[in-house]
Order: sequence, then C-alpha cells, then structure tokens
Amino acid sequence: MTSTFRSAAVAAVTATLLLGAAAEAGAAGRPAPVPDRAAARAAATAPATLDTLSRFFARDGALARAAAAPRVQQATVEVNTLSPDFVAGRPGAKVAELEFMASTAVSSDGRKASLWAAPLQGKWQVVNIATGDDETRYATEGARRLPGGTVFREPQIDGWYVADARRVLPLDEDATRAVGARGVTLAAYGQRVRAAYADKLPGSAYARQGKAGGYAQGATGTTTAAADAPPAEDAALAAPLAAAGGAALLALAGFAVVRLRRREQS
Repeated sequence: MTSTFRSAAVAAVTATLLLGAAAEAGAAGRPAPVPDRAAARAAATAPATLDTLSRFFARDGALARAAAAPRVQQATVEVNTLSPDFVAGRPGAKVAELEFMASTAVSSDGRKASLWAAPLQGKWQVVNIATGDDETRYATEGARRLPGGTVFREPQIDGWYVADARRVLPLDEDATRAVGARGVTLAAYGQRVRAAYADKLPGSAYARQGKAGGYAQGATGTTTAAADAPPAEDAALAAPLAAAGGAALLALAGFAVVRLRRREQS
C-alpha cells in the first residue's frame, strides 16, 4: 500500500532556485555547482543541524527531543535532477545535473531523515530536512544496478533512475511505469521527456503563466503554491536552519513548501 509522508518544510527549494536557475546560470556562463562531500557532511553534522534534527524527530511526540540522539551516517551523496538542457535536446547535454547533496540521519528509535545541503553565498549549508532516506538509498541501488552510472530524479513524476551513455534504468515504481521494468535507451528516454516537458521549460509560456511552477513543479517534486504553507509544528523547525543560511532560500522564494513522499508499506 502506498502512503504519503510530509517532510518538515525547513526551506523552499523551488524550480526558480534550482532547475530554472540552473538553466539561467548556464546561459549566463556561470559554472554549475561542484559537489563537495566534505563540506556538505560538515554542514549536516554541525551542532545547529543536530539540534534541529532532534526537534524534527520529536515533533510528533514519538519521543522526547532530548532522547532523539540523532546521528548522521557516513555516506553523503550527490542528488541529480533531470536537466532542462537534456529535455531541450541540446547537443552534448547530460541527462541530469547536480541539485543538492544529501546525508541520512537516524534517530534513537530508528527513524530516518534526509539532510539536503546546497551552496549558499559560497558556503555549503543544510537547506531542508525530508522524512526518509530516498536519496542515499537510491544512490546505493543505482550504483549496484549500473556501476558508474548517474542516479537522478525526474521530479515531475517523482521517478528515480540510473543512466549511463547508453541506457536509462528505473529504480522505483514511478520510473518503472514511465520506462518499463527493463528501462530504455538514453535516446528513447530523451524523446520521452522532450515530448512531455519541452513546452514547460523555464521561460516557456507554460512557466510564464505560473502553471505548476513551470517545468519543474518545484525542483524537489514539491508543490509551489503559497497556500501549501507548512503547519505550525513544521514551520517551527525552519528557524534554526534559517539562521544557518536557509533564510536565503526563504527570502528568494517568498514562501515555504511541503514535500510529499511516496512510501511502500506492507
């Protein structure tokens, strides 16, 4: 049975800031972010982050904040997202580009959360906390299924894939519904996403009309409507990370978002 879980909306990570901004950065000749695992992990393990994690795990009353004792696992992974340049069919475009880096935190009762880190004002900082461990889990599965491949998300359907220069393989049910259990060639995948999204890229009429945030619907699979503000208990978690730099995202976006996740439960 599929259930939907809501993360704490610690910061807004939207199409304008990520996929849309990435396309604009490329056009302006600015370099794409360079992954820095050490810096991302340092942000994830900072005392202020751990304190916020304690509040995150205690927010539903399952355990006391003092008892949460969150620990951050060793792995920090790149989280890539379907590239607008690839969707547009630009020659030489990679299928995906770096969106943020993620580390998994575990509470004393075994629950997991994903810490998203991104470069802000020249420094890697944690910008969101999401329920679960999708990012590191799919990175591990992708490396197993296609060593050396690029693991990435197609945010419009919340599908996870791994790709190399020849093929694209699905890693979850959403991706399997899109490309089949055996996957497709990279060329065939390119044709599919161009047919689906080429008219929804940043700068398109679709995006200018404000429909679903344009191409990305929010670069992290979020809904970008201002009405989707988080409830009080989640919004309260934003303050510590905002002080550490998340405020930059909130100021740019103008609102917070709630991330929805699908989970399989037996």
